[in-house]
Amino acid sequence: MDELNQDTIAKLNKTAKEAVKYAQAKYSHFKVGAALLADSGEIFPGTNVESSSYSLTLCAERVALVKALSEGTTRFKAISIFAEKLDFCPPCGACRQLLYDYAPDIDVYLTNGSEYKKYSLKELLPHAFDESQLKNI
Repeated sequence: MDELNQDTIAKLNKTAKEAVKYAQAKYSHFKVGAALLADSGEIFPGTNVESSSYSLTLCAERVALVKALSEGTTRFKAISIFAEKLDFCPPCGACRQLLYDYAPDIDVYLTNGSEYKKYSLKELLPHAFDESQLKNI
């Protein structure tokens, strides 16, 4: 995957941080923003949306991904994640899996607003379950 330049990384991280203002976290008060960068250069922001039935809660990463997919975008370069109450907030297991299903080669930037850490999605989800396992059933 092509490396992102510092301006693009900064814009992606800033979009994730700004997305937090739209988070719907009335139960946990744990606000998270994400910004998914498409191959086209378009950035899709997402925020967590909580439900009183906690298992129905949507994470910011999945909201950004579903938004992009529902608008016809299917190729991605990177995602940035920002949380108000943590220095660096990694994606949960469900988000890692869904991102892997649609964008297994993306880079994941965890930002605290001033610094970031970069990981490949494959580093965060080694030995991932994917469609190749389904072909063996």
